[in-house]
Amino acid sequence: MAYSSIVKPTDYFNTVLWTGDNTARTISGVGFQPDWIWWKQRNGTDSHRLADAVRGEGSASYKLLFSDDTSAEFNGDDNGGSQGNINAITSDGFSGVQGTSGYNNWNGSSYNYVAWNWKGANGTASNGNGSITSTVSANTTAGFSIVSYTGTGANATVGHGLGVAPSLIINKCRSASQNWATYHSSLGGTKALFLDGTDAATTSSSYFNDTAPTTSVFTVGTSGDTNKSSQTHISYCFAEKKGYSKFGSYTGNGDANGTFVYTGFAPAFVLSKCTSHAGENWNINDSKRPGSNVIQNALLPDSTAAEVTASFQALDILSNGFKWRGTNDRVNASGKTYIYAAFAENPFVANDSGTAVPVVAR
Repeated sequence: MAYSSIVKPTDYFNTVLWTGDNTARTISGVGFQPDWIWWKQRNGTDSHRLADAVRGEGSASYKLLFSDDTSAEFNGDDNGGSQGNINAITSDGFSGVQGTSGYNNWNGSSYNYVAWNWKGANGTASNGNGSITSTVSANTTAGFSIVSYTGTGANATVGHGLGVAPSLIINKCRSASQNWATYHSSLGGTKALFLDGTDAATTSSSYFNDTAPTTSVFTVGTSGDTNKSSQTHISYCFAEKKGYSKFGSYTGNGDANGTFVYTGFAPAFVLSKCTSHAGENWNINDSKRPGSNVIQNALLPDSTAAEVTASFQALDILSNGFKWRGTNDRVNASGKTYIYAAFAENPFVANDSGTAVPVVAR
């Protein structure tokens, strides 16, 4: 039996870096047609910007949400919020348009950028498995779906299209100002995190009705963050796939010879958050910033801050997981509990066909 059904993880998730040149260029090198694009200006204080193929375009550019902000989605126009925006998704990336004041949101001169890209179904389907009918772009091979639905304000279920229970669900009300309520399997359906804030895990039945997702649906409660009546919502759902994605928790040890987290692959992307104590930012590391160990470059989804580079938050990417080398409370404080989501650069071992290429530590 194959170790992993995914031989080449970069067919489903990939990170691209570029330096802005103040032109209406095409960013290529993703390796597939992305359905969810999350990008950030690395050396500036623009917001994290999230566009997807399910919410689609506004009048002339893609509708945007900001992970560091509770605002409703920006509908997109030919100014892209005055500073430019992406206006097309291509077979290998995306292209953008100039705003009235330039390109800074996505391609400004002297700015560096990163975009994390996920592949859905490259199309949508109606899903009637839940009590609320949803519109879904589901990639069952990679365990990723984008789900759009209209809230009812009462406890309900929503079809996610994955065929297996998701381990991570990131929810946002599209049409009203609400928090980014996030479900993680390590916390269960009784607790929620907020991608836009530094809170510890919150216990309440109003987000997920104290109910874990099933193979066909996830449950939403009465909170406006997940189920605001008559308002549209978007959910990014992830199911664990051996050799490609891993969702779990760890306890920090407060030591530079830090906690090791086994994933079964060399991670390309690690999202982490302290759940036991308030005041700690979310944290994103990836294998391309800077491209070799020790990785000290971090971006904070709940903050507009520029990329932070410091040894106190460092980690090593290994052939079978990641190991913290920093002692910062945000990532590895002694006795604190953290959740993580990781996506692969390569599986740890080849599959039965011998076509996967295992990697070694950096």
